[in-house]
Amino acid sequence: MIVVVARHELRSESAATFPDQLNEFTVASRPEPGVVSFDWARSTDEPTVYFLIEVFRDAAAGEAHTQSEHFKKAIGTLPELLSAPPEIIHVEAAGEGWGRMSEVSSYD
Repeated sequence: MIVVVARHELRSESAATFPDQLNEFTVASRPEPGVVSFDWARSTDEPTVYFLIEVFRDAAAGEAHTQSEHFKKAIGTLPELLSAPPEIIHVEAAGEGWGRMSEVSSYD
C-alpha cells in the first residue's frame, strides 16, 4: 500500500469554504480503482490546516490518481487557496487495507 498524508496550510479566507471547493475532487477520487481510503481532516489546533489522508493499493493506483483530470484541476486551484505549498509524508506500507487495532480488540 501507499499511504500519503498531505498537510495543506490555507489562507485564512479560504479555511471555511475549503471542503466545498475541493468536494468535486474528493468525490471523483474516492471511487478510482485502487483507492483504499481518501479522506480530509481539519486540524483541531490550527483552523487553517487541513490534512488529506490518501491510501492506494499500490504505486500504480497512486500514479493513475495523479494523472486524472480531476487531480490536475484541483492542483490548478490550490495556489489561490493555500498560503504555502502542501507538505507530504509518503510511505509504502505492508498490507492491503484496513486491519484491526490490536490494542483495542474486544467490543460488546
